[in-house]
Amino acid sequence: MKSSFKTNLGKLLADVLRYYYFDSDNLVEEAVGGASVAKSLKESDEAGFNDSETEVLKQLSSMGRLVVCAGNGAVQNNTNLALLRHGITLWIDLPLDIVARDVTENQIQFPSFEISTSGSYPEVMDELGAIYDEYKSGYAAADAIISLQKVASQLGYDNIDDITIEDVTLEVLGEIEKLTRVKKMIEEAARPF
Repeated sequence: MKSSFKTNLGKLLADVLRYYYFDSDNLVEEAVGGASVAKSLKESDEAGFNDSETEVLKQLSSMGRLVVCAGNGAVQNNTNLALLRHGITLWIDLPLDIVARDVTENQIQFPSFEISTSGSYPEVMDELGAIYDEYKSGYAAADAIISLQKVASQLGYDNIDDITIEDVTLEVLGEIEKLTRVKKMIEEAARPF
């Protein structure tokens, strides 16, 4: 789910890996003419909006050396999921209360057509819970899941808010290394003798 934590993590990963950073939600908004147009399109022509998301993902998947923070639309259909599989996919599993705090404190952080950013914390939590339930099977298709709660436990933090972007970046880099090794092993095993 969109959050400043995920955005900052994506930017730091791109910097560490010397890759380019893109946020697919922002690119979709730009492609359709801005946030207000994206909201109107989502409400009036959801299929057209979804096509815009797919087109953005097609363009990104044809490029290399990218860190892409993908929005919820990226996990809505099999075409988008297949496009994401051109690289390594990670689900950064943030507790919903962290996302809800981010939404209520930084109303511009979450697309307004997905959630009401003017709501109270309990209302935002309810809306986020519904979105999470709708998309969690798509999220789970990722190559690896990075759970903030698990990282906090491994590092001995009592409070999940003590986790830094750097802590999670190190965890992500470790997962990328493992996944890259496994991918190479599979490719080598598939070669003819």
